[in-house]
Amino acid sequence: MKETWTLAELAEETGLTARTIRYYIARGLLEGPAVAGRGAAYGAAHLARLREIQTLQSSGAMLAEIGRVLAGDRPATELPAAAVWRSYALDPDVVVMVKAEISPWRSRQIKGALEELAARLRAGKGEDHAE
Repeated sequence: MKETWTLAELAEETGLTARTIRYYIARGLLEGPAVAGRGAAYGAAHLARLREIQTLQSSGAMLAEIGRVLAGDRPATELPAAAVWRSYALDPDVVVMVKAEISPWRSRQIKGALEELAARLRAGKGEDHAE
């Protein structure tokens, strides 16, 4: 099996144009040639990466998403797990978010602390504090 390819050979092997391969290199989707310059040489890793890009494109992925996938990031189509939050407006300019899936005793504990904070905010409204 062949170990290195020129840009023209790599293009022929993959069915891509040399211009497209250069574009992938410029976008950071593909490493530059192992040997640069007039005798640029591409290895098996380049061929494998180009095949992977083609597979991802054929499944409908855009180049930005392909870049994230190749970098090891989670594909953009996967959503993080949903979380439910409770919002407590303690004052017109103070809102506290608390995760809804907490134990009842923890919820009572937090509610008590928030009631204390809300009372302190109301009491301090008339005061002029220098910070």
